[in-house]
Amino acid sequence: MVKKIVKWVLKWVVPPVVVLVVLGGIGSEVGPAWQARSGAGAPGTFTAVHESCGRRACTWYGDFAPADGSAVRRDVILYDSPDGLVSGGTAAARDTGARGVFADAGGKFWLAATIFAAVGVAVGLLWLVWLVRAILRRRGMPPAR
Repeated sequence: MVKKIVKWVLKWVVPPVVVLVVLGGIGSEVGPAWQARSGAGAPGTFTAVHESCGRRACTWYGDFAPADGSAVRRDVILYDSPDGLVSGGTAAARDTGARGVFADAGGKFWLAATIFAAVGVAVGLLWLVWLVRAILRRRGMPPAR
């Protein structure tokens, strides 16, 4: 009985949750990351305020002041932060409309975001195929091959 429940959860609960988390979270950053990679967006300066570290990585939060003098964005993430950044330090960055801003020095965030979004889409499509096949089986119709 437990094995059956685990199998059901893995098939019907986990995939949609993965899709929602991946596409709702990092998936929304794919477009802005690619824009920053190509040099689009508003240039400016990021000033590091505090660093938050997890098990594998650290993230800098701070203020982004656009070069055109428009409103400063406070407490934003700096994606692809340069090595050696310290509290109070600055880095050239671009604002492309994401939750955070992207360091001009570049990095691989665009690649990671793209891969995670692709995995989310693939899991979503696979789950939809399973769903359609289950509906067809319930209606007594054999699924197309």
